[in-house]
Amino acid sequence: MSDELIETLGFISKQLNRYLATIIFLFGVIGNILNCLVLSQRRLRLNPCATLFLISSFIDLISIVVGLTTRILAGWNLDPTTSIGWICKIRTFITFSTRTLAIWIIMLAAVDRWLLSSMDFHRRQLSSLKNIKLGIIFSFIVSILSYIHMLYCYDANRTDGPLKCYGKSEACRFSTDLIYSIITILIPSIIMIVFGIMIVSNVHYLRIRTHAMTITSIILPLNARVYKLKKTDHQLLRMLLVQAFLLTIFCIPQAIQKFYITFRPFNTISKTEDAIVLFLYNIEVLLAFIASGMPFYLYTLTGGTVFRKASRDLMRKMHRSMKCSS
Repeated sequence: MSDELIETLGFISKQLNRYLATIIFLFGVIGNILNCLVLSQRRLRLNPCATLFLISSFIDLISIVVGLTTRILAGWNLDPTTSIGWICKIRTFITFSTRTLAIWIIMLAAVDRWLLSSMDFHRRQLSSLKNIKLGIIFSFIVSILSYIHMLYCYDANRTDGPLKCYGKSEACRFSTDLIYSIITILIPSIIMIVFGIMIVSNVHYLRIRTHAMTITSIILPLNARVYKLKKTDHQLLRMLLVQAFLLTIFCIPQAIQKFYITFRPFNTISKTEDAIVLFLYNIEVLLAFIASGMPFYLYTLTGGTVFRKASRDLMRKMHRSMKCSS
């Protein structure tokens, strides 16, 4: 019975890598490319939050292309990271560092939205493209330094882990799992949750204040213009909060599972438990890639008129370009 279970779980994992990973790859690549094109339009590119979404989508695109390509090949037993050391090292380093950078950039967007929604004028002044660029540079440095050890620690042809391309010592695995859990997942998640709550509080207060001012004010055209600006920022905020929530939900399982594997290594428990752990780990890796591929579809659903109008404008431009070329 246990042999049948092991064989079944291995077969399902292989099918997931062949087909589900391919679907995630296609939707993720297409979605992030469209995101880059939509968000790079001038009227959105000048907004600090939209700029962060743009950079995050570009980083997610790199993460998906580098990380998922080898996983799809693994479904056909063609994964070069299992046997070639330098490909294993570079693939894991790029995948983990880009995922960290993309999540940290969304974290920066949460901080930016809090600054913009604040009643303090000086805080609102800090929401600027200049400060966003500084934040991106800092996040890039953190992401690189957090996983630079993988170029030494990871190696191919491992038999004591969930993947053949894995950490070659307990110290390496523990440090990687600790960094992934704290730097990549825990710190950004806590900051996004805390600032998300403060943003909701600020927005609620602003709505009450705006409503009171609208009732007492006689300068209606000015109020209409201010409301339109806040509507744009509100829709960007909604996009951010939904993405931050789903990022946390999709990435936490892998962080927990990595720690479990570190403290209960392969080949120290039964083969059946090893097979179950490997099966769950493969699913959690795919969930993390779903988080990297979902932004465009989330923005389309939650972005209201702002994102959908920008998407339609892009489609019209592409249609006109195709007509002119033909």
